[in-house]
Amino acid sequence: MSGKLTGKIALVTGGNSGIGLATAQRFVAEGAYVFITGRRQNDLDAAVKQIGKNVTAVQGDVSNLADIDRLFAAIKQEQGHLDVIFANAGGGEIAPLGSITEEHFDKTFNANVKGLLFTVQKALPLLPEGASIILNASTASTVGTPAFSVYSATKAAVRSFARNWILDLKERKIRVNAISPGVVPTPGYTLLGLSEEQVQEFVNSQAVTIPLGRVGTPDEIAKAVVFLASDDSSFVNGIELFVDGGMAQI
Repeated sequence: MSGKLTGKIALVTGGNSGIGLATAQRFVAEGAYVFITGRRQNDLDAAVKQIGKNVTAVQGDVSNLADIDRLFAAIKQEQGHLDVIFANAGGGEIAPLGSITEEHFDKTFNANVKGLLFTVQKALPLLPEGASIILNASTASTVGTPAFSVYSATKAAVRSFARNWILDLKERKIRVNAISPGVVPTPGYTLLGLSEEQVQEFVNSQAVTIPLGRVGTPDEIAKAVVFLASDDSSFVNGIELFVDGGMAQI
C-alpha cells in the first residue's frame, strides 16, 4: 500500500530524538527516504537503528554553516534532490530577564533562527517546484512563559519566516508552513537546565491548563508534520498549525 510520501526525499534536522525522530519515523512509514541530522553521533546511530530503513544520518550542528554545506553535499550526492524539509533542530534554556547573557542569546538565536534560515536557504538548489518546507515554531511565541523570552522570540522569528518565504518562493510553488507544538515532553526538556523532577512538575502544572487535559506526544506532532509535507495539504501555505491540545487558543 502506498503512503502519503511515497518516493519523496525528506530532511529532518534534529532528527535524532524527540519530535524530529518521531517525524522521521512517520516519514519513512509513509514511503519517504529520510536524511536526519544531529550534533551527537551516538544519538544519530541509535535513531538510525530505531528507524530501521530508508534513512541516512549526517552528523552536524545547524548553527555551523560548514556543517550545513556538508549536509547538502551528502544529500546531493546520494539522492540528488529534496522534496520535503522539516527544519526542526533547535532548543532553549531558562533565563529570566535580568539574567540573560550574551552567550545565552547567541546560542539560542544561532540554533533556532540562524541555523533554520541557512538550512532552508542552502537547500533551495535541491528543491523542485512544489516542494514542502515545514518550520518548527512553538506556542511559546504566542503565549507568554516566565524566563523563556529569548526562546520565545526565536520562535516568533520562525513564524515570520513562513509568512515571508511564501512570497519569495511563490514562483516555484514551494509551500512553507510553520507547526507550533504545545507542551510535548521530549529529551530536550532536560536540556532546559531542569531536573527530571522539575520537568515532571512543569508537565503536571501545564496539563491542567490544556483544554484536552493532557500534554502531547512527539508522534502527535509528527502526524501533523506529515499532513503539511504531503499532498493532503496542497492548498495550505504560510499557516501556523497549532498542535497543542487547545492551549494557545484560550
